[in-house]
Amino acid sequence: MQAAGRPDAFRLRFVGPEARTRSSVGAMVSDIEPLPSQLAEPCWVVLVGQPGARLVVDNEPTRRLMHWLRGLQLATGRAELLTVCAGAVLAAHAGLLDGRRATTHHQHLDELRHVAPACDVVANRVFLMDGPVCSSAGVTTGIDLFLHRISRICGPALAAQVAQGMVVALRRGPNDPELSPFLRFRDHLHPAIHRVQDTVGQQPQADWSLPRMAEVACTSPRHLTRLFLTHAGIAPLAYLRNIRLDLAEAALRSGHNVTQAAELAGFSSDTQLRRTWHLLGKAGSPNRRPG
Repeated sequence: MQAAGRPDAFRLRFVGPEARTRSSVGAMVSDIEPLPSQLAEPCWVVLVGQPGARLVVDNEPTRRLMHWLRGLQLATGRAELLTVCAGAVLAAHAGLLDGRRATTHHQHLDELRHVAPACDVVANRVFLMDGPVCSSAGVTTGIDLFLHRISRICGPALAAQVAQGMVVALRRGPNDPELSPFLRFRDHLHPAIHRVQDTVGQQPQADWSLPRMAEVACTSPRHLTRLFLTHAGIAPLAYLRNIRLDLAEAALRSGHNVTQAAELAGFSSDTQLRRTWHLLGKAGSPNRRPG
């Protein structure tokens, strides 16, 4: 956000029932803030698990955590709970998963079912979203969940940059809709292509041509096409069409008409939008879409 000259969207705070704790790999984590008496909304409460085959909850720090969790007033868009790995089991002990669908690490699925019989425990899912409660499976699936949430709040282009900075592939949960082209063609590590994709993503309405995109990559148009096909699996101008069509669909879902959506997405006319719509195999016609 800072690199793009935009205000921070998130501020991290590390809170817990104790000021120090030891991680699963033995490292000490210190300067942990006390559990706050009140949450500053909007916020995400991120709950991680504990090392071991089963969670230990019969100790004083965990009892204090359970008491604090039970007092949370969860609401979508205001105070939301995100669990990683066995963090879902902690949430279940606090009664926060009753009547909801959730997942956890495969080693803790039976434990979660035992602790929260009123929870619909779902296996073989990267992550699940149920109202203000989001749960993810193993450790790395937490990355998938947070990239998905960042994409929802800050846009897929920024989520792609976060993934690139972490050197991870952008993935999705099995129940997610088709990945946005902002994310779908970013599963590579080539800096010149990322530079073009970042620039196009920030200025999709600009008058882009293959030579202009090649200038951003500091290479020739022919070589840029070769690089895109090799590393991103798509030609540069085809990538641009996908980006613009994704933006047009978002504009249609938000209530804009076809002409407005075409202009917002960088198409020269609504005719060009309709042509691209059918060229890329979209069903129906680009009329207003349901939100």
